[in-house]
Amino acid sequence: MTQPSPLTPAFSEVSLATLMHSPQANLLGNVHGGEIMKLADSTAGAAARRHCGGPAVTAAMDEMLFLEPVHVGDIVRTTGRVTWSGRSSMEVAVRVEAEPWGDASHSPLHVASAYFVFVAIDEEGHARAVPELVCETPLDEQRWREAEIRRAHRLSRKEEIARHRAL
Repeated sequence: MTQPSPLTPAFSEVSLATLMHSPQANLLGNVHGGEIMKLADSTAGAAARRHCGGPAVTAAMDEMLFLEPVHVGDIVRTTGRVTWSGRSSMEVAVRVEAEPWGDASHSPLHVASAYFVFVAIDEEGHARAVPELVCETPLDEQRWREAEIRRAHRLSRKEEIARHRAL
């Protein structure tokens, strides 16, 4: 695989916004967590595609933390950016914020965060090279190091499970 030109995390950043409707909610009027996960995955996919310049597929969702409920009528904004890249995979961090529709006086509320792993694919569906991620700021470097910790935990967990299945 030939290596594409390096890119910064800022290059991959995307933000999407949507208004939450009643079909997306449970009986309490809270938006289903799965709806928030779907929005986060779509945002992560857009950031991954921007970084790798083509198709990429979700390989894993490392974790998602729900911090506050999202209600029908809230405007939900998701922001994602690549925080780590390898040969063909990349981690994308997504932040989810909500604000009441029609009330600009409220600051957006951080309602969830998630980490996704995407793999860039070619026309045949095989993994392909992704650009190196070049950290520009101390925060970019911190996010890179934390992504490496999450990756090490994923790989360790995978090896441990394989070892126990072999018993």
